[in-house]
Amino acid sequence: SHFSHIYKPNAEGKTVVLGIEGSANKVGVGVLCYDPSTETYQTLSNPRKTYVSPVGCGFLPKETSWHHQSHVVALVRAALNEAYPDDESNAHLRLSAIAFTLGPGMGGPLKSCAVAARSLSLLWKIPLIAVNHCIAHIEMGRVATSASDPVVLYVSGGNTQVIAYSDGRYRIFGETIDIAVGNCLDRFARVVGLSNDPSPGYNIELEARKHSRETPLKFVELPYVVKGMDVSFSGLLTFIEELTRRKDFVKDGLVQNEKQFTTADLCYSLQETIFAMLIEITERTMAHCGQNSVLIVGGVGCNKRLQHMMADMVSDRGGTLCAMDHRYCIDNGAMIAQAGMFGLQFGSDDMLVKMEDTDCRQRFRTDQVEVVWRPKTRGQHA
Repeated sequence: SHFSHIYKPNAEGKTVVLGIEGSANKVGVGVLCYDPSTETYQTLSNPRKTYVSPVGCGFLPKETSWHHQSHVVALVRAALNEAYPDDESNAHLRLSAIAFTLGPGMGGPLKSCAVAARSLSLLWKIPLIAVNHCIAHIEMGRVATSASDPVVLYVSGGNTQVIAYSDGRYRIFGETIDIAVGNCLDRFARVVGLSNDPSPGYNIELEARKHSRETPLKFVELPYVVKGMDVSFSGLLTFIEELTRRKDFVKDGLVQNEKQFTTADLCYSLQETIFAMLIEITERTMAHCGQNSVLIVGGVGCNKRLQHMMADMVSDRGGTLCAMDHRYCIDNGAMIAQAGMFGLQFGSDDMLVKMEDTDCRQRFRTDQVEVVWRPKTRGQHA
C-alpha cells in the first residue's frame, strides 16, 4: 500500500482509528483501539446524533446534510474526550488514521462527513481510509458476536441483502429488487401517522407487540413476494397503503365487527409477512453455502420479532444466530473504524485512498471491495 510508510501505531504501541459515519439520517463518530498484546479490538467511544424528521415526512438530503454538518465537529470532540478523558488536548496524537464512509448512501450526507474526514486527515497528517458502509456493518457484527464465517442478513432503511463470504469478497446471494425492507416499514409508518422518533420501524414494532395469546391481533393477508433468491417490497407496500383507505380500516380505537382492522393489525401483519420472506431467502442461502450460523446486521436487525423468527429457523437447522442490539446494529462510527482498521492493518489498496480518490459513491456494491483481511477460501461459490 502507498500508505504503509505513513501508518504507524501510537506511542503506546496501539493502533487507534477514528471512524465517521453519515450515509443516512445518523451521524456518528467512533474511536476503536487495537491492542497487539491481547490481539483485541476495543470500542473506546461511539457517540451519534439522529436527524428526526416530522411525523409523516421522510428525511431529505439537504436537511440531513445540514444536520450532519452542524453536529460532526462536536461529535469528533466528544468521541476523543470520551476515549481519552485524561488527555483531551492531545487525544488526536494517538490516532493512526481517519476512516469514513465512502458509500453507499445519500449524496449530501455522505459528502458532509467526507469533508470532515478529509479536513481532519490534513489537519492531523494521518491517512484516510475509505470504507464501504455494508462491509462495515458485517465486520462490526463479526467482531461484536465472535461469528467467524456466518451467512449475513443485512437489513436497513437503504439495503436488503443476504451475503456470504467466498473467495476474497462478500458475495450477494439474494437482495431486494426494488426498495429496502426498512424503507418499506418507514413509508408505511408515515401513511398511518406513526412517529419518526426514535425511528418509524421501532414504532411499528411496538404496535405489533400488542399481539399476544390473550389479545391476538388480526392477521391481514398481504402479498408474499419471493423471486428465487430475491425479494420485492414495493407491491406489498402499495397493497397495504390501499388497505388504509378502505372503510374497514380503523386508525384509532376499537373494531366494531370482524371485517374491520386496526393500525396494530396492519403493523403485525406487515412484520410477519416481510420477515418470513427474509428468513426464507436466508435459509436458502444457508443450504446453498452449507453454513449453520446467521448474523443479522443493519438497523432493522434490532427488531426483536425478526430475531425471534430467525432464531426459530436457525435452531431447526441446528445452527446459531448472532444478533446485536441498537448500539451496533444502527449506523455508528465504530463500525466504520472497525472496517477501516482491518483495511489499514492488512494494507487494502481499495480502502487506503489518496485525497483525490475520496469522492463519495452513492452506489457502491458490497462485492466491489476485496476483503484482504480474510483468507481466500471456498472459491466454489464465487
